[in-house]
Amino acid sequence: MSHPIRSGAQVLVDQLLLQGVDTAFCVPGESYLALLDALHDVQDRIRLITCRHEAGAANMAEAYGKLTGKPGICLVTRGPGATQASVGLHTAFQDSTPLVLLVGQVQRDALGREAFQEVRHENLFQETSKWTQEISDPQRIPEFLGRAFHTALAGRPGPVVLSLPQDMLTETCAVADARPVRQTLPQPGADTVAELYERLQAAQRPLLIVGGPHWSETARQQLEQFASQWNLPVAASFRCQDRIDNRHPCYAGELGTSASARLNQRVQEADLLLVLGARLGEMTTQGYTLLHSPVPQQTLIHVHPDPNELNSVYQADLPIPVPAPAALAAWVEHGPEATSVWKNWQEQLHRDYQTHCAPPVLETPLNLATVVQTLRQQLPSDTVFTNGAGNYAAWAHRFSQFFEYPTQVAPTSGAMGYGLPAALAAKVCHPERTVVCFAGDGCFLMAANELATAVQYQLAVVVIVVNNQMYGTIRAHQERHYPGRVHGTTLNNPDFAALAQAYGAYGEVVEETAAFEPALQRALQSGQPAVLELRMEPSILSLKGL
Repeated sequence: MSHPIRSGAQVLVDQLLLQGVDTAFCVPGESYLALLDALHDVQDRIRLITCRHEAGAANMAEAYGKLTGKPGICLVTRGPGATQASVGLHTAFQDSTPLVLLVGQVQRDALGREAFQEVRHENLFQETSKWTQEISDPQRIPEFLGRAFHTALAGRPGPVVLSLPQDMLTETCAVADARPVRQTLPQPGADTVAELYERLQAAQRPLLIVGGPHWSETARQQLEQFASQWNLPVAASFRCQDRIDNRHPCYAGELGTSASARLNQRVQEADLLLVLGARLGEMTTQGYTLLHSPVPQQTLIHVHPDPNELNSVYQADLPIPVPAPAALAAWVEHGPEATSVWKNWQEQLHRDYQTHCAPPVLETPLNLATVVQTLRQQLPSDTVFTNGAGNYAAWAHRFSQFFEYPTQVAPTSGAMGYGLPAALAAKVCHPERTVVCFAGDGCFLMAANELATAVQYQLAVVVIVVNNQMYGTIRAHQERHYPGRVHGTTLNNPDFAALAQAYGAYGEVVEETAAFEPALQRALQSGQPAVLELRMEPSILSLKGL
């Protein structure tokens, strides 16, 4: 069979289309001009979002992968472009997000000579990707693209990197296309389902912990059905609060930076932990203190799509190497009639959660807890909330609620500068939905240049900038461990509202709690990307003790 003569770049773009790609995020570079040219011919089928920094582009692609379950696509150039994109790659790796990073490379005859901006991507990304490969022959592009998409989606999802020598993209060849990747997810066996229910029925104080990849709105509804049938309390792992409607009577709160001391205690009191999709990482386990390693005191049933993750830190009594939604579907379909005696236990945990998320009374002009609850009360149930990392994020997690999936997009890797790029990706995915980004003053200025991207593509997100003129999380740790020795954590900030206006966005300063709601309405009604700067009392550093 004869095949058309195409450049390597054209072959690559055709593979992207075959794999269902409709959006890509980039910072252009001379090393992949041929790929940009090939994308020009399909701009009606693949939307290309040009960003202002490679970190922003990679974070947008990562958030796109979180929101859609499909690999996010990011294009950057070699050397500084690749290294600046590495933060998004690291987030994708730790957050189990499918992502394909396409990196332009020097021409093949210059490799190994430390040519201009040359970096060996296989070495650079070996610890932050599932697979990295350089394509030296355009004939093999279909093979490598097919493998890249399969690897990004298989088992525990994650990022892959393909390095593209500049001259390889311009070389012509005749080669057959690959097939679209079919994602096949394993199912739990009948004996596994039976053992799970046997262990569950023997428990006195069970607790279900949810998180991880592969979730959908259907899976969220099945979780609620399963939890309701058995009166099972459900806690969310770090930044995975949208896996269950937080108003549900079985919801017990988040295990992470905003976890209550009471919920942490309940984890230790539980005699059975049913962990559904979560890794049981450092943040969820409070520094690996809530469970003993390697053998927990609690009976541990651990469901995770990667067999290598199971028993890696905690040895499970019943390890189940399947995605969380597959396990839920089997349990709902094949489980016995519920005979639980845990209703009191479940109700206690839900009451604990309700007490914990009630906003405290603060003697400050602007109460961030009330601001967060005002957002939740005023905005639609499908509003997407994003954030990066910082002290402010714990307030958003503790005092907000999430009703549908996906509505929480945040880095479990703890990366700053993530919230605004993630919000833009959310608006690209769901232009009809309200999208709100929480950012601290330090966090925001790591990605504020992407306001230009928001204005260029008319992505009307609302950014809440919590300005306390410091790196708040680090200051809180600093004052706890080295009291009276503040150094290196103070910030001198611009007028964020004026900065937004300079970009062509809406900007407004809020200094009192009562002024927030009308300012929010003005921001939404503007129809523009908007920044609301909350000028906070610097003494309110932490949620500890509130």
